[in-house]
Amino acid sequence: MAVVKSPKKQVNLFYPLDCEDLAHKVALQSPNIILQNIKWRSFADGFPNLFINNAKELRGEHVAFLASFSSPAHVFEQLSVIYALSHLFVASFTLVLPFFPTGSFERMEEEGDVPTAVTLAWMLSNIPMSRGGPTSLVIYDIHALQERLYFGEKVLPLFETGIPLLKQRLSHLPDADNVRTISTALPLSVDQLGDIKVVIAFPDDGAWKRFHKLFDNFAVVVCTKVREGDKRIVRIKEGNVSGHHVVIVDDLVQSGGTLIECQNPRRMHLPTSGSQILALLLSKL
Repeated sequence: MAVVKSPKKQVNLFYPLDCEDLAHKVALQSPNIILQNIKWRSFADGFPNLFINNAKELRGEHVAFLASFSSPAHVFEQLSVIYALSHLFVASFTLVLPFFPTGSFERMEEEGDVPTAVTLAWMLSNIPMSRGGPTSLVIYDIHALQERLYFGEKVLPLFETGIPLLKQRLSHLPDADNVRTISTALPLSVDQLGDIKVVIAFPDDGAWKRFHKLFDNFAVVVCTKVREGDKRIVRIKEGNVSGHHVVIVDDLVQSGGTLIECQNPRRMHLPTSGSQILALLLSKL
């Protein structure tokens, strides 16, 4: 007896105002993604006054929310909507979080430290179950994989990465055919680099540990931070980038100072008119 394939499910996608452009781009990828609206308003005292449009029509439907926790001020109002959506007797609820803002503070180094990554994980872990069960929590390029263990049983965390998109983009470079496989475990000499045109640069050991296994087919360099007077300068620790395209891959950002230093041609020992430097930020990503 032939297996009858069920039609693809439709997903109702909600989003905050600062994700509107991204939400529309996502919706263009599939006719089964239906954009929905929320009235994002505030009372006179500044606290949110929110309303979910078409709430009754969501019963039995699949619902997703594209979140943006880029500012602490946005977290409360979006969590309010997230909690409410899962309560609307929906068939399933998925939360997509492209940026986990507290991911870099995931451990205590001395008594008194407050690991805010754990706090945010607890807040997300208390999203009410929908009719279909626990919330699917999709997070991109989280800073530390062990943070998966911080979440409770009411959510199902799924860690995704944007690295495949980067590698796809690199494959379209004019000289991409010259990229060859080199072991990245040891420092690279000029002779080893040879005809390689793309080099992946990690600003520090933390970024290297987080992402280097995803770049097996690329030569890499690892940088380190050294103190010169009152400044912290980025220097090359391992590898050589001279005459090559450099792609800087970092796993977190605060002020952006490390990325700026790392892309300085003088720090990377590059001729200012030679190699191109692309600074790629992957959220705490």
